[in-house]
Amino acid sequence: MPAQNALSRTQLSAEETLKLILSRLDDMKAEETIAIDIRGKSAMFDYMVVTSGRANRHVGAIAENVAKALKEAGIAKIHVEGLTNCDWVLMDCGDVVVHVFRPEVREFYNLERLWTQGPQPAKTL
Repeated sequence: MPAQNALSRTQLSAEETLKLILSRLDDMKAEETIAIDIRGKSAMFDYMVVTSGRANRHVGAIAENVAKALKEAGIAKIHVEGLTNCDWVLMDCGDVVVHVFRPEVREFYNLERLWTQGPQPAKTL
């Protein structure tokens, strides 16, 4: 039985993973968190989460805390980029990708706009 239990822990659905991430972001006082359903828009992920930390240290602490929670839940394959500077930390959590920004960096890149606006027709010359 223990082996079966361990196996089931590694197979969280995208929705369960998202719920865990959102809960941990709330615990860490992440700001302006949004979850975007990108099923049908991307073959790589089901959900994209965009959130902010108040400063570099807060951004890093948020990302590390989310990674720890996911590993404790049995999600071993988490890829994290950007922890060195903590301006923007990208977390590939399987079916969910998480972007943790400092507010100024988030405003500059404005990823939410890219994924929430409908497709625009190409302009002809």
